[in-house]
Amino acid sequence: MKDDFVFVDELVPGIRWDAKYATWDNFTGKPVDGYLANRIVGTTALCAALVRAQEAAASLGFGLLLWDGYRPQRAVDCFVRWSAQPEDGRTKPRHYPNIERSEMFERGYVAAKSGHSRGSTVDLTLYSLATGELAPMGGDHDLMDPVSHHGALGIAPVEARNRAHLCAVMEASGFDRYDCEWWHYTLRNEPYPDTYFDFPVAELSRRRQLATR
Repeated sequence: MKDDFVFVDELVPGIRWDAKYATWDNFTGKPVDGYLANRIVGTTALCAALVRAQEAAASLGFGLLLWDGYRPQRAVDCFVRWSAQPEDGRTKPRHYPNIERSEMFERGYVAAKSGHSRGSTVDLTLYSLATGELAPMGGDHDLMDPVSHHGALGIAPVEARNRAHLCAVMEASGFDRYDCEWWHYTLRNEPYPDTYFDFPVAELSRRRQLATR
């Protein structure tokens, strides 16, 4: 792993995660290039800001669950190749019901150069500390549709409130929102604003772990 990049859970104790692109549960329908472990990676600056966000969320009765953090450029390249393949319909109803996969880039849902590859962007949601259940948000991760935009019409009042809670928590903790995706936030003063990294998300071998202690 590059210097200044860490597994987020090691610096933000108690944070939950489900690295969607390391699983079959994402818009491509299979694990994505560069995700070799179900872990979330980010810069140390990102982690410090997430500690603040976690504390702010807890004051409202919520915890944070991460879906993505650092994203290797090879994963983004995989998205580009996938978007040019013939439609098979497997993930369209859930993730992009009203557009073609080739439109994801022009509509701003996927980028050929992603802020995630700079290491200080996260996809995340809230969950109830009391029950452990995910907060209703009016749409799931990577639903590429206007209903996912901030200020979207047609969602329930409780969903709008939860989106507002997440936005307030993240902006107060040093993040900027992305208007097309309620789950996507970038650290305002990110340490590598012009660098797109491509090392994989992977666990260290046991031998290397022992050697670095």
